Amino acid sequence: MGIPAHSWIPAVALEGRLVRLELLEARHAPDLLAAFDAELFRHMVGAAPEMTLAGFERDIERMRAFPSDIPYAIVLRSTGRAIGRTAFREVSPLRRGLEIGRTWIGRAWHAKGVNPEAKYLMLRHPFEDASPPAHRVAFWTNVTNQHSQGAMAKLGATREGVLRRFAADPQRPEMIPKDIVVYSIIAEEWPRVKAGLEARIAGVA
Repeated sequence: MGIPAHSWIPAVALEGRLVRLELLEARHAPDLLAAFDAELFRHMVGAAPEMTLAGFERDIERMRAFPSDIPYAIVLRSTGRAIGRTAFREVSPLRRGLEIGRTWIGRAWHAKGVNPEAKYLMLRHPFEDASPPAHRVAFWTNVTNQHSQGAMAKLGATREGVLRRFAADPQRPEMIPKDIVVYSIIAEEWPRVKAGLEARIAGVA
């Protein structure tokens, strides 16, 4: 039997200066509904949540059901309200790797320092808190999503290539699967990436 994913990556809240990443629960649904607009899903795989409280509760239940994922609500510390969500995905203790994805942040909080701090917390956790530490953290995005690719490059991640026809939408099986661009950060690169993110968070880069 393999090592359970959550015993390798501790499923705990992650505290920053601007945001706190809380384990995603149904109680976050009203805030997420208020922060969301469907345009955020234009490049994402899968349909946007139904724009009702019940729709967001179902979306949260779906995310919590993936056995190798750890989903989070992105909570603004100044208000205590959730403004987005994200997840550790495909957590693999055997290869000491995972992905960060299923991420969206409400438009009102774009370019406000929220995303760099959230990514900093989510990278530091597997590279520094996991035992043994991660070898690799990956990100992937639709090949059409130039904004996301720019953000990953600015983060300091390395572009690995394109997975063709990789991401199918289980809710729309008639659609052609999307081509996906993969980026990654490996353990040896983390000190450089960490320093860059700390400078951005401090407002000096």
